[in-house]
Amino acid sequence: MRRLGWRWLIVVAFLLAASFAGLFAVRAVRRAVYWSSHRDEVIRPWMSVHYVARSYRVPPHVLYRAINLEPLPRDRRPLREVAREQNRAFEALAAELQNAIAEFRAHPERFPPPPPPHGGPKTP
Repeated sequence: MRRLGWRWLIVVAFLLAASFAGLFAVRAVRRAVYWSSHRDEVIRPWMSVHYVARSYRVPPHVLYRAINLEPLPRDRRPLREVAREQNRAFEALAAELQNAIAEFRAHPERFPPPPPPHGGPKTP
């Protein structure tokens, strides 16, 4: 009778492990499908700088520099809010982002590497 208990425990542990692995596999596939179909989207007011950078495959620090902002790791503000804080129209902000994207794609070597993370070691 004790052997039967151990078998059930092993089966339950295996099913739990398989469920977790399946969950992470589904999440990875969903992300891959989402970003493969959301490339080079028209820049909209609800998007963040990081969203635009990911959609256009441009490093975020390039876009932050183009709109005169300090790159923040968790900055999720929509572009609408950034434009309002800078007292300018969203269309002007979007145009600057588009220009930076075009410039980066034409000449990526002109852009310096990203700055080190906050609190990280600085290279000479």
